[in-house]
Amino acid sequence: MAAQPGDSARQGPRDPAGTPLVDSDPNRRTAGDSWRQPRRYRRAAPDAVAPAEVAQLFAGGEAGARAFRWLLNEGRRLPDLAEIVAGLARQLTEGGLPLHRLYLGQRTIHPQMGAIGYLWNPGDETAQMIEREHSITTSAAYLTSPMKRLYEDGETLIRRRLVGPEAHIDFPVLQELKEAGATDYAIFALEIDDDTRASISMTTNAPEGFSDAEIASVHALMPLLAMVVDSHEWHRLAKSLLEIYLGADAGRQVLGGSIRRGQASTIAAAIWFCDLRDFTAQSNQLPRDEVIALLNDYFDAMARPVHAHGGEILKFIGDAMLAIFPMQDDLDRDHKCHIALRAAHEAFEALDGLNEIRASAGKPPLRVGIGLHAGSVSYGNIGAVIGNSARLDFTAIGPAVNLASRIEGLCKGLNRPLLASRAFASPCGSMLVPLGKFQLAGFPEPQEIYGLPDD
Repeated sequence: MAAQPGDSARQGPRDPAGTPLVDSDPNRRTAGDSWRQPRRYRRAAPDAVAPAEVAQLFAGGEAGARAFRWLLNEGRRLPDLAEIVAGLARQLTEGGLPLHRLYLGQRTIHPQMGAIGYLWNPGDETAQMIEREHSITTSAAYLTSPMKRLYEDGETLIRRRLVGPEAHIDFPVLQELKEAGATDYAIFALEIDDDTRASISMTTNAPEGFSDAEIASVHALMPLLAMVVDSHEWHRLAKSLLEIYLGADAGRQVLGGSIRRGQASTIAAAIWFCDLRDFTAQSNQLPRDEVIALLNDYFDAMARPVHAHGGEILKFIGDAMLAIFPMQDDLDRDHKCHIALRAAHEAFEALDGLNEIRASAGKPPLRVGIGLHAGSVSYGNIGAVIGNSARLDFTAIGPAVNLASRIEGLCKGLNRPLLASRAFASPCGSMLVPLGKFQLAGFPEPQEIYGLPDD
């Protein structure tokens, strides 16, 4: 994109095609246009920094070369990007770059977050992580930002003087930075496989701003920084998606190497199984989108208390949910049963609130059954191996899980919202009362069942 007539005569470095370096907000894209999906993953080649760029590292003083060595030897080993951004800022500053603010932004794949930013200011020990929702991409802040130019127009660097006769303030964010004392601004694209997936911007409050050589020196860092950011993003993405789809503990175990079929452990746990009453009849009559919204509201009511009390949500099965509250030892058994029962009471309260909203909209109430049991479960990988491929599930199985499911199945017939086994009810005292013995499919002996006291 050609420089504008009002741009400073001191415009900074350009790419080989003559395009000026430009700055953008890291979270930008056009309204209604989804983020471009990452291309097939391929590591950048070891010689991603060309000889000419290596020379540029030293052209702006010690800062660029110092930061390059640090990223290559130490920075890339740090556990998260917040520390890397803060460390990079310190290396640049200690190398003589008059840095006053550094911001790294990256797009991400997450149900709630559209982008993540890391902001460093002088004196910060680590960078502040800033999470942005998907709506950021349709906001005025993004649509009028330099970032949009980087992500959507293919520019690799935008540089703007903010004070003096060469000042050119053509983005609202630049006015904000100027009012905060900034005198010069530059933003760089971080390209992975020819696709801009992140950016880093910097400002200074030095009266003379950045020199052209300093901008070129920092620009030469971008291929190495892109590789570091890319590596961290893939690890963060794997961890995040495993936790979202498997649960926090199961995700950690899979990421830690528990991936072989049949690999499992036996643990003691309070087991929670809930099911939505009359869901089949409702789902047959409602439009698809309304069914999905109904399930999401219902699972929110059930899952949030479980999660808040340390439970592990293992599976959504249609309109059912399986969760466990792992027990550390025998002393922990009573505590976890109390915790699981407390979570059930909070789930019922949340469901009451949801039903009030549904009633105001003329919709029928939702009713749920919760079955609770305490026992040993096999916790690990099951599934199918198909040639060189596999489809595995990390879950809990065993007679204890089956019993929790059967107990929940009694809720409708007994017109009870919650039922529990004797093993679960024993630590709970008067909070659960005996209802009698019942024959359950698959279990030879009648099971003693408990419920909530009648009001």
